[in-house]
Amino acid sequence: MSFLTIGHRGVMGVEPENTLRSFVHAEQAGMDLIELDLHLSKDGALAVMHDAEVDRTTDGKGPIAEKTLTELRELDAGRGERVPVFEEVLDAVGSPLQAEIKDVAAARTLAEVMRRRDLVDRVEVISFHDEAIAEIAQLVPGVRTALVASRWSEDVVDRAKAVGATRLVLNVRRITLELVEKAHAEGLTVVGWVVNTQDHLRLARGLGLDGATTDFPEIRRAGRFTA
Repeated sequence: MSFLTIGHRGVMGVEPENTLRSFVHAEQAGMDLIELDLHLSKDGALAVMHDAEVDRTTDGKGPIAEKTLTELRELDAGRGERVPVFEEVLDAVGSPLQAEIKDVAAARTLAEVMRRRDLVDRVEVISFHDEAIAEIAQLVPGVRTALVASRWSEDVVDRAKAVGATRLVLNVRRITLELVEKAHAEGLTVVGWVVNTQDHLRLARGLGLDGATTDFPEIRRAGRFTA
């Protein structure tokens, strides 16, 4: 299996994160997967944004959950970009997507879109929330899922298997060779995030990771030649 490079919120190191502009750039750069984040708006739209509040990435203030899609559309998400919804990303790029459920309540809405648009082969669903992974797996038969963690205990492999995940997406600075070997022995692949430097890329390859999530398109080029 080749080493995967996953565009983090598109290519957020060079474009406004989680915007159509960022996703298109990631596709043009040849990223194997494009990662994005999902929250529900007040009126139930799948808003593509990382934080629960709009403050950091837009010119607005307040929780996403307290804003309608119309209100979110009025915000500038960087360089004149608007906050997209998941369906717009599906139409803007043809690349495989890695959709992260940030708000557990978004799982059911995401499942409806995936069933309606037959996205099992195109969209991998990931989350820090075990319950979100378990729910999407129940609602969308055959969906590929991954458990995300920044800090974890020794049971992280067991947690992933318990909810039917086939991949771990972990903080690259805390991954150990022992964990990678255990995950591989249990049939799980392991991706490290965020890999933005040559040192982190060499670490990822040295640990035998299956891929890296990165903010920068040049990591894809470098990854092909880093042993």
